Amino acid sequence: MSPLFLVLATPLLGSLVLGIMGHRPNGRNVNVFFSFATFLAAVFLTTRIVADGPIFALNQQFFIDSLNIFLVTLTAFIGFTTSVFSRPYMRIEEDRGKMSHSRMRLYFSMYQLFNFCMLLALTTNNMGILWVAMEAATLTTVLLVSVYRTPASLEAAWKYFILCGVGIAQALLGTILLYMAAQKVIAPGVNPLLWSNLNAVKTLLNPGVMALAFVFLLVGYGTKVGLAPLHNWLPDAHAEGPTPISAVLSGLLLNVALYAVIRCKILADGALHNHFAGHLMIGFGLLSVLVGAFSLLRQRDIKRMFSYSSIEHMGIITFAFGMGGPIANFAGLLHMTVHALSKSAVFYAVGHAAQKAGTQIMENIRGLIKVSPTVGWGLMMGTLAILGMPPFGIFASEFMILTSAMHQLPWAAPVLLLGLAVAFGAIFSRVQPMVFGETNVKRLAHPPALLPVFLHLGLALMLGLYIPGYLNHWFVQAAAIIGG
Repeated sequence: MSPLFLVLATPLLGSLVLGIMGHRPNGRNVNVFFSFATFLAAVFLTTRIVADGPIFALNQQFFIDSLNIFLVTLTAFIGFTTSVFSRPYMRIEEDRGKMSHSRMRLYFSMYQLFNFCMLLALTTNNMGILWVAMEAATLTTVLLVSVYRTPASLEAAWKYFILCGVGIAQALLGTILLYMAAQKVIAPGVNPLLWSNLNAVKTLLNPGVMALAFVFLLVGYGTKVGLAPLHNWLPDAHAEGPTPISAVLSGLLLNVALYAVIRCKILADGALHNHFAGHLMIGFGLLSVLVGAFSLLRQRDIKRMFSYSSIEHMGIITFAFGMGGPIANFAGLLHMTVHALSKSAVFYAVGHAAQKAGTQIMENIRGLIKVSPTVGWGLMMGTLAILGMPPFGIFASEFMILTSAMHQLPWAAPVLLLGLAVAFGAIFSRVQPMVFGETNVKRLAHPPALLPVFLHLGLALMLGLYIPGYLNHWFVQAAAIIGG
């Protein structure tokens, strides 16, 4: 059986099974089982790619290469660890009356379907299927954000649906323009929506149409990335939805949406023979860094604060890919990886901290380390990791991005440093009293799942000190693909 089939079929089957029995007490365990099986299938697929190189499947509708295979593995891994975190977290939410049986069934089934949509978007070779997968991810996430059925969660889900719906409509128009440009140069009988076919003739695509197509594709998928000024849905969705969903939104959805932008940039660069696409990404990236960093200063809700941190970091990554070049592209891929690991770990710790204190308002969360040292240290270490303190991996990737900016765009380096400095002061000044202040929190009824927190942070630390040879090889190859 094809490992790609297992990667896609496992979460889809899990969604169907949990849609039937997700409300039962062992539904949490079944969710972990399917997530772990998906991760094993992703590892199996990875070994296949390492051994045989890029592969096509299902009449070239699916394509796996060095650019997407590591994202497939990362997505499956974070999907698995988040399912482990969900076990005690959602049990406490159910005990407190926030989740009914029907909501639990909806939560677990949509969680698996969300993973399926992310993996489908990463593995498809068809730009039309990519758009469909991103739209399906929007719909599943709307249901997950609104699962508490409170007025605030329904408002957040509605805002998310409207803004991302408008954004994804722009991406559809960009995809249609891409089809128009390709149809004129691709031979009859050849599918003009397959990315591999487009990449083969990208230098022949009409520059004017491609420039317009990339604008719509960047705005459309950039809305899902959370790039400013298209970011307004993201803080509300993080603050009002369950914390596991905040973790996968920051750790998975933003990366997958940015992956779609990168695939489109490769085509635009080949067609335009200039830096138009890169300059657009640099502009959106720097704006996102500044908006995200300065918005941190006025936050009171801890999940909203870290959601603005995600906007800042996606701006940094977008800026890196906009600059281009082997080092900047390598640093962007590394930053995608360590940000996904670190930010999901932060949200795991934040979820348990908020449950202990009974609130997400930071002024009302104090002294975590006295009641639960593991939660307190997990939150503090995760904060230091996400702020780019050495020797965590984000420090390494940010250092490479800054040095590349100093070489290629000297004027942009001070802007990046300003954003990083403001973000550091805003986040650290709020997290420090939450961890070390006078305690006002109580123990949880069920032991928190802290293994995912320290596993993610351990990996982020390792990537700051040492990148394994096979992973470095992936990054180098993927950076070369992005560079065209």
